[in-house]
Amino acid sequence: MTSDTRQTELVAAETENLREVIERARFVLFDFDGPICRLFAGHRAEDVAKDLVEWLEHQGMRGLLTEEEQVHPDPMVVLYAVHRRHPHSDLVAELEERLTQQELRAVPSAWPTAYADPVIRTWSAVGARLAIASNNSARTVSGYLESRGLTDCFARNLYGRTQDLNQLKPHPHCLNRALNAMGAAPSAALMIGDAPSDHEAARLAGVPFLGYARNAYKEKLLRDAGAEDVVGSLEPVLRVLRGQN
Repeated sequence: MTSDTRQTELVAAETENLREVIERARFVLFDFDGPICRLFAGHRAEDVAKDLVEWLEHQGMRGLLTEEEQVHPDPMVVLYAVHRRHPHSDLVAELEERLTQQELRAVPSAWPTAYADPVIRTWSAVGARLAIASNNSARTVSGYLESRGLTDCFARNLYGRTQDLNQLKPHPHCLNRALNAMGAAPSAALMIGDAPSDHEAARLAGVPFLGYARNAYKEKLLRDAGAEDVVGSLEPVLRVLRGQN
């Protein structure tokens, strides 16, 4: 057997497995930032994190953060850090609202993930019920979907960040809310996410998982977390949905 033949067989097996994963799914739960868009493509996450740290400094609260947290490029790290030290406080609520406002500012410059729009429209058209299960604000998700003309595909099934940060993924709270709202059995659903926290939330909710990894680093993180089905592009998903594979 030649290496080319072996490669062809591997691709065929992966395609068949992907088809089975997709055809089983009557309900599809999408993570938002990653599988649907790159939210901070034009409004950098590093600048958002810096803004949150500066706001805390103006409140005389910069000392709540370690030196590493003060320069971390992920704004969620800043929010989580304050929450750990002052859980359920007004300070956390104000910081979360400031993050939401920054997310909303990022929506106009977000980059749509390649093939995401037609995947969403096609999956909806063939009868699947769709939802968003995200650690981003539901207001941010709603604004983005409206800008892309995708709102109707989700029938208001948007489940985002709550002020109880303990319920963010990897906790399965937002997945369970989506499943309950749609009357979906976990085994009939599919979660599409790009982070180990998405995979863990799906595992805890009993929902099959399809990883989306836009680069090798993201794929390694998902594989190391136990994800078995991972795609580097949504194109093969679209091809299966259109019956082209």
